[in-house]
Amino acid sequence: MHTRRRGQSGSDKPVADEPPEWSDVDAEDIESRVVELAEQGHEPSQIGLKLRDEGVKGTPIPDVKLATGKKITAILEENDAAPELPEDLRNLMERAVRLREHMDENPQDKQNKRALQNTESKIRRLVSYYQGDELDEDFTYSYDVAVELLD
Repeated sequence: MHTRRRGQSGSDKPVADEPPEWSDVDAEDIESRVVELAEQGHEPSQIGLKLRDEGVKGTPIPDVKLATGKKITAILEENDAAPELPEDLRNLMERAVRLREHMDENPQDKQNKRALQNTESKIRRLVSYYQGDELDEDFTYSYDVAVELLD
């Protein structure tokens, strides 16, 4: 969106209606492992990677949604372990805070000034997307709000 380059083509997940036969872990065990990993401080994307690599009781889980019928974030919401900010918005806010601190130390860095502008515009678009569902209706992004939320 903010570059002259074209987007990268990514691979598609294979079409599947049910989990593979070799991954026959009970859905309740998967849900309890997801909550356990969230309590350890892992983000939903990290939880998916850990379940894929480590699995539950030694059996890898290639796709949580196929195995349980629910996404990781839905499982976390049911068990009151969901993060207060969506993961993509949180990551962008962390980047904006780092860039702002860098700009305070290096005010002549024009390239990172532009990167900060682009990052903050992405944050504003995401905030408008999440308002009402994940965020309050009156939530507005600012550097001070980001620092407060991330601490």
